[in-house]
Amino acid sequence: MKTVMIVAGESSGELYGSLLAHTLRAMWPEVRLVGMGGERMRDAGVELFSGISSSLGLTETLSSIKKLRESFTKASRILREIAPEIVVLIDYPDFNFRIAKIAKRHGVKVLYYVSPQVWAWRKGRVKTMGEIADRVAVILPFEEEIYKKAGIPCEFVGHPVMEEIDALEKTNAQEVEHLRPGSGIHTPTVSLLPGSRPHELKTLFPVFTDFVERFTHEFPGVRFLVPLAQNVEVDQFKESISALEGKGVVFMRGDALKALVSSDMAVIASGTATLQAALLGTPLVVVYRVSPLTYFIGKSVLDVTHISLVNIIAGKEVVPELIQHEATAKNIVAQSRKILYDDKYRESMISSFRQIRELFSGKQPSRRVAEMIGEMAGWEYEKAGAVSPNNSQRRNA
Repeated sequence: MKTVMIVAGESSGELYGSLLAHTLRAMWPEVRLVGMGGERMRDAGVELFSGISSSLGLTETLSSIKKLRESFTKASRILREIAPEIVVLIDYPDFNFRIAKIAKRHGVKVLYYVSPQVWAWRKGRVKTMGEIADRVAVILPFEEEIYKKAGIPCEFVGHPVMEEIDALEKTNAQEVEHLRPGSGIHTPTVSLLPGSRPHELKTLFPVFTDFVERFTHEFPGVRFLVPLAQNVEVDQFKESISALEGKGVVFMRGDALKALVSSDMAVIASGTATLQAALLGTPLVVVYRVSPLTYFIGKSVLDVTHISLVNIIAGKEVVPELIQHEATAKNIVAQSRKILYDDKYRESMISSFRQIRELFSGKQPSRRVAEMIGEMAGWEYEKAGAVSPNNSQRRNA
């Protein structure tokens, strides 16, 4: 039986894994998929041996060590007992590099999908990738050259969020146009995306609450949307959610793309959602906070000028970044005011978004990665045509 293991450790990677799983099953209906992920991967037909983690950073990860050890033990057992033909490792390097070594020990081929940020820190991981991965599929255009220079088989396949956006725009074209600002019936709308990890929500919910209060006072009638990621445990944040709902904020489960496309602007925790907003043409402010220790250590080891994907891809500051002590409600209001009322500034930002979108247009990452799996395993497949995710897969991380 054709068998593939897919390992995703966090919300965005789990989304990519679900899109890939759906495509694999469309190309090879008989394929067996096992892996680590969340409900989207399960819904796409993956037999899960472990759930995704919500941790990130140096101090935030400590509470998840036990869960990670259990997941590693289960993954090792499956590699030994089931012996999948290919293991697809999606980002999450500290965990997945160890899984890759176990896979190689058992003769299982490794396709690494979504590179760790070797361009930002720990550049020695490029060499490690060459030792553990048979092939690498990257989702940012500048990453391909990094691996090719090191002699590692690598291909830029495009970004899965573009895949979701294409699906939304093609199958719901009228709805999308109806939602977009300027449709004639639109209420001024701001989307707030606090991230998917507990520490992100814990630190940003109070900031967002203060921002909503200040912004509403200055701009009465504005509507606020919060599309929570699927893996967020709502019960942990009942108090913060109630406080925001008390100020008229509307919470959604998933559907971040629809929230973003209907918004005049967004305030987003640094991560994949910033790129989603840019690809949709929604102006944004990037915010981020971590523990003081994580920030101190991170600042000393990171080799980047910007932290948001939008600015990193553009190679310049396209969107404002409010990091750590600068991520205050007062500063967010000031940046939001500039986006909404400085037409030249807003149009310049949107123009840069169009240039970024061109880099990803026409790519079909899930289809291409599925083809790479088939090539590595020696499976035949139909090369013509494309496989699109079904509606149940069009959810945002």
